[in-house]
Formats: sequence, structure tokens, C-alpha cells
Amino acid sequence: MVAAAARSFFDIGYEATSIEQIAADAGVSKVTVYNHFGDKRSLFGAAVEHECERLRGLFAIDLNSAGSLAQRLTLIGAGMSEFLARPELVRFDRRVAAETERDPEIGRAFLNAGPYRMKGAFTALLESLVGSGELDIDDCSIAAEQFVSMVKGMGDLERRFGMDLDEEVDHARLENAVKVFLRAYATKGAS
Repeated sequence: MVAAAARSFFDIGYEATSIEQIAADAGVSKVTVYNHFGDKRSLFGAAVEHECERLRGLFAIDLNSAGSLAQRLTLIGAGMSEFLARPELVRFDRRVAAETERDPEIGRAFLNAGPYRMKGAFTALLESLVGSGELDIDDCSIAAEQFVSMVKGMGDLERRFGMDLDEEVDHARLENAVKVFLRAYATKGAS
């Protein structure tokens, strides 16, 4: 059900998605969908969470065997960049923003199910890197936002407004984001 809902929400948006169509696509009854999720907004949240699980796996890297700190941060940043640059995600982001004008709860549900959960997972990873002595960060939540903002840069905004992905610029942005982040937070010899 959640996979069918995610496809529908991502393809045609929240407003145009119907519980009836999701039920048909999932091969279940409408009553089954309502029994599992209660309402469309809860199903929307579950669909966003389902999609974000793909990115969350990047934050579960083995801290002891995944290479240098710079390599690990680069891996995370590259995965995040690829995830956010997917055309269907860019379209979905636009739809959610437009539908939030009509119903702010849609935006809140999206933020809670996706970006805030991702930030929480990355914050937890940074906290573990502080615990292992590789990073020295007073506020891992703010540091997580800083890293993500540096990695996304203008590329996120450009994609949202229809510009083509420039892989060379994205790669340079990522490399520089990692360097700046490490200069700010890496302990001696940890990078």
C-alpha cells in the first residue's frame, strides 16, 4: 500500500491522489487502507517516510571500516545529492510546496516525515562521530544543517526552477563542503 501511495503522491501530487486509486493499485480495499492509516495525510506521511528510507541507509555506515572521515562525508553528501536531484523528487517537492499554500498541514506532514527525520539521522551520525573523537561539535543539529546546506548550495534551488544538473559543479560543491566542514569540526588527525 505504501509503495503504491508513494508512486501516486510522487507522480500526481497530494491533492490529485485518491485513496480509491491507491487501494486499486495496491490490490486492497479502500477500507483496508483506512484501517491501516486512518486518513490520507497519515498515508502521505508513510509514503514520504518510505521514500526517505533509501537515503537514511547512508547514515548507517560502519564508522570503523568505511574509509577516512572525508571519504565517509563525501559518500553521504554524494548520496544525498543524488537522492535530491532525482527528477521525480524535484517534481514532488514542487507539488508539495504548491499544495502547502492551500493546506499548510501537507507541508508540515512532509517536513516531519522526510527532511526532519533525515536531519535526525544525520545528527545522530554526527553525534557518534563526536563520541568517537573524530569531530568536535557543540551542536550536532546545527552542524547537520550546515553540511546539508553546503552540499545542496544553489544546485537545489536551480533544479527546483528547471535548470539542468551540472555534475561538475555539484562535485566541486560537495568536495568543498566536506573540506569546510572538516576545517570547522574535525579533530586533529581525524580527516
